[in-house]
Amino acid sequence: MQLTELNAISPIDGRYRNKTRDLAPFFSEEALIRYRVRVEIEYFIALCNIPLPQLKEFDKALFGDLKTIYTAFSAEDAQAVKEIEKTTNHDVKAVEYFIKQKFDTLGLSEYKEFIHFGLTSQDINNTSVPLSLKEAVSEVYFPCLKQVTGKLKALATEWADIPMLARTHGQPASPTRLGKEIQVFVTRIEEQLSVLEKVPHAAKFGGATGNYNAHHVAYPETDWKAFGTNFVEEVLGLHHSFPTTQIEHYDHIAALFDAVKRINTILIDLDRDIWTYISMDYFKQKIKAGEVGSSAMPHKVNPIDFENSEGNLGIANAVFEHLAAKLPLSRLQRDLTDSTVLRNIGVPFGHTVIGLLSTLKGLNKLLLNQEKFEADLENNWAVVAEAIQTILRREGYPNPYEALKGLTRTNEKINRESIAGFIDTLDVSDAVKSELKKISPASYTGI
Repeated sequence: MQLTELNAISPIDGRYRNKTRDLAPFFSEEALIRYRVRVEIEYFIALCNIPLPQLKEFDKALFGDLKTIYTAFSAEDAQAVKEIEKTTNHDVKAVEYFIKQKFDTLGLSEYKEFIHFGLTSQDINNTSVPLSLKEAVSEVYFPCLKQVTGKLKALATEWADIPMLARTHGQPASPTRLGKEIQVFVTRIEEQLSVLEKVPHAAKFGGATGNYNAHHVAYPETDWKAFGTNFVEEVLGLHHSFPTTQIEHYDHIAALFDAVKRINTILIDLDRDIWTYISMDYFKQKIKAGEVGSSAMPHKVNPIDFENSEGNLGIANAVFEHLAAKLPLSRLQRDLTDSTVLRNIGVPFGHTVIGLLSTLKGLNKLLLNQEKFEADLENNWAVVAEAIQTILRREGYPNPYEALKGLTRTNEKINRESIAGFIDTLDVSDAVKSELKKISPASYTGI
């Protein structure tokens, strides 16, 4: 059976494939093979640049041809590697043999034993995976997140002067402004984004148990630690973890996943707030011709985008949580649990991207129902009690909190008239009474 969007087990490769396909060049099996080939080729070139004695005569003009092996890597090439793997039963060794075949084709057979020279599989995996992750974050995740924050910034500016009733513990509270409440989420995301951007993309590179044993025994005069650091940091653009065991210790990748998880949590908080505002009729939603809100109730326009986002971000966080907790744990110098787990890092990023795009879609459909904002403020004059009692405190008025508490906790309707009547009973100057009467729920929004 050929894999299609209709028979894929996971919705990130099925129903939502149109939203996640940009991640395939980084997290698919084909992508992993291509990154492995890339690291192996660049490693061989780096050995030529030392140069090792046996590689002194290698024609550097052929470096471009070697790089083409990975820059022009095709689905057919990936399938060729998988065919080799059927015999080797080892995915990294299959990549090595694939490249050796390419060397034979290029007439470079005498040099092919320096492919994967002195390395263990994790030298390739623990550089390929962080490299793919770094580029996926840079080329897909960051642009997607910045679309969302860009939209939020635009809404924060557009709605900067819209007064709204705040609610703490679900109850009417001191008024705020809609734009400011949106800006809260922008600031939270950007602060966590700055943390995320500082997390190194770390790679292990140092032979079977991290000590360059094979390298050192073959060429003891070469500074292999300096070579490894230069290769990882200057050639691949990653952070060289050293010392390590056979594998990267994954502390940095766990930090990265935790940072993405925190951003997702902020977005879930946003999704829930906007969902609630829609339920309160603060927002209407743009209607697209032909769309159905409910299979049974024709009048409904459900906030499905924010619900979809919340669900997908929740799944992403569950997987990120496992990755961050599991990957830094490895028995002694290495066990194999990290290998199968690492193959899943595209899954939470897939769900994260779906969530981000759903939030963005939902935000683009919002229509401000300003009349509802105004009505809620007008129906909650009790919230100006804080303002009145604070000014009375300023004036030295006796027991102002208790006076306002007595007024506002009655079962009688508190409105503009009852507040004005209360102010008239106060033993304060006419100037202070005039100041107090200028306060309204819509004007009492702070700075």
